[in-house]
Amino acid sequence: MRVKKLRSLYKDVKLYFDDKDALSNCDYTKTVEKAHGGIEKREYWQTVDIAWLPQRKTWAGLKPIAMTRNTINKNDEETSETRYFISSLPLDVNEVARAIRGHWMVESYHWHLDVTIREDDNHTVEKQAAFNLNIIRKLAINVLKIFESGKKSLSLKMKRFAIGTNPEKHLERILDL
Repeated sequence: MRVKKLRSLYKDVKLYFDDKDALSNCDYTKTVEKAHGGIEKREYWQTVDIAWLPQRKTWAGLKPIAMTRNTINKNDEETSETRYFISSLPLDVNEVARAIRGHWMVESYHWHLDVTIREDDNHTVEKQAAFNLNIIRKLAINVLKIFESGKKSLSLKMKRFAIGTNPEKHLERILDL
């Protein structure tokens, strides 16, 4: 039953933002920056006009709904992605933009923990050991991010591989970080 409500909420929010008149009444901000080897434009729309939303009472504290559209121009090719959000934050499109960006930075960090360090493959049962290993993994990710292996722009996974194949070669530079 809840999955059906979620799908309906998604559809309703998407339909709202698809309406050009409704979109023009939303608070709006955008940022443009170099990212991912191209130019990335991030647009944010937010509104507290949710009286029409049937599911609003299901979500305690629901205030605004928001939409983001990220458009990347790279090598004369444009890609665009649109996402929808519900929030308990007050109406402040800049704050929502900051929260959304912060959320994706956390997601990116967890992605690196899984892909680079393979954290999801570890099944340490003892609570304190699992906590300690988690701290060590995060430290390792941060070291890999700032470590320069001498080769141009290696991925974190490749940096880890390079260090692992010849740790003596890299140890002193790592300890100097």
